[in-house]
This record gives sequence, structure tokens and C-alpha cells, in this order.
Amino acid sequence: MSFGCPMVTALLPVVTERVPFTFRHQDKVPSTSGCYVLTAFEGAILYVGLTTSLNRRFASHREDDEKCGVTPQGGAYWFYFLECPEKDIYRLERSWQNQYSSIHGELPIMNKLASPVH
Repeated sequence: MSFGCPMVTALLPVVTERVPFTFRHQDKVPSTSGCYVLTAFEGAILYVGLTTSLNRRFASHREDDEKCGVTPQGGAYWFYFLECPEKDIYRLERSWQNQYSSIHGELPIMNKLASPVH
């Protein structure tokens, strides 16, 4: 259940790729730069991030007890990602965080800080 959380399907640009958030699926995540969203099973957004290597960031989150923990919206089940040039990742992450915040009034539950403006 989404508990009123914005869903990943509402983000623009649309997040086109996803894999289950398990080590077994890490090899399906590219090593390119991009932005990503951790969601609960039904798509409730738990975390929005950016990275210069989606594959490396996937692995580091799998080793993070907080990112693998359970929230009131559920646990992280999907790793959605959108490849984009490194020069654009800050703008894209900030855009997704702003879209979430405009609906919910705060950052996703697992985000601690807003993306810096570049």
C-alpha cells in the first residue's frame, strides 16, 4: 500500500528500467551514470538518488542496513533507474525530489538531504 506516497510512475521524466532490489539482479544494472529510485513493491517512493555508477550504487545500498530495512511504506523492493550523462544527474535527482516534495511536503523517507543545486 502506498499510504499516500507519490508513486514512481508519476515521476517525469519517466523511469524506464527496474530490477528487483536483490544482489541476484545486480548484473542487470549498468555501470553508467544516472539517477535511481528505491520503491516498495507497489511503487511507493522510498529514496531518490544519483550516481556516477548505477551498478556500484546498487551494491552499496544492498549492504546498507537502512536501505534494506522496512519503513511504514514497506521495504525497498524495486531499484528503478534512468541512465543519463553525469553532467545531468544533479538536475534530474533534484527534479525528482522536488516532484515528490511538492506532493508529500518532504523528501522520501530514506532521503536525509536534498540534492545540491548545480
